Amino acid sequence: MKLQLGKVEKYIHEKLKKEKLHFVLLDPDDVDPETAGKIAEMSEKIGADAIMIGGSTGAEGEVLDDVVRAIKESSSLPTILFPGSHGGISRYADAIFFMSLLNSRNPFFITGAQALGAFQVKRYGIEPIPMAYLIIEPGETVGWVGDARPIPRHKPKIAAAYALAGRYLGMRLVYLEAGSGAEKPVPPEMISIVRKVIDVPLIVGGGIRTGEQARAAVKAGADIVVTGTAIEKAGSLEMARKKLEELNRGIKG
Repeated sequence: MKLQLGKVEKYIHEKLKKEKLHFVLLDPDDVDPETAGKIAEMSEKIGADAIMIGGSTGAEGEVLDDVVRAIKESSSLPTILFPGSHGGISRYADAIFFMSLLNSRNPFFITGAQALGAFQVKRYGIEPIPMAYLIIEPGETVGWVGDARPIPRHKPKIAAAYALAGRYLGMRLVYLEAGSGAEKPVPPEMISIVRKVIDVPLIVGGGIRTGEQARAAVKAGADIVVTGTAIEKAGSLEMARKKLEELNRGIKG
């Protein structure tokens, strides 16, 4: 099978030629379809680049489909699935981060779930984007659910080794994940070292609550910054808008 970059992946690469990117992550387990649609609309207006949909628990079936459809009705931004397992697939999404949790203890999260979901992705015509997914300490819920051995925050070379291995295995994105709601984001030193050893876009997420933290991730070498919990937990749509604007300024300057 000849591998070609799909529409969404081309979009990512083209935009990265001009600026760093901001992806907003919405968890169907935490936001209802109406709210998700409104946040997606706000995200597009303030300059975010894509909407990721998924979560560690509960983000599947009709709940997932309803949120994806609401987002697509409210925004023209690409919708990218961010599945916790093979159940996190929706026919309505544009693309899926087809990711392998490389530092899991459980082979299911490295290749098992991927095998179970592969035919469904093909049948629905969703664009798969291969990604090396690395859980960084503390890891939070996704680390527990994925049975990961979180990479210690003070061991950046371990993250770099996994990232490079992922690249050699053919992954076209690398994601450093501190975990949704993490007390601290991925350390800048770790981002910097990983950036130096890979030649594909580097995504960083988890624990990024302020524009300053987003700016630090970009300065260290992140190509794409993912924000989610800080927006979902803002308390109101108006506060969510202000938080979106703050984070977006931190990423794009």
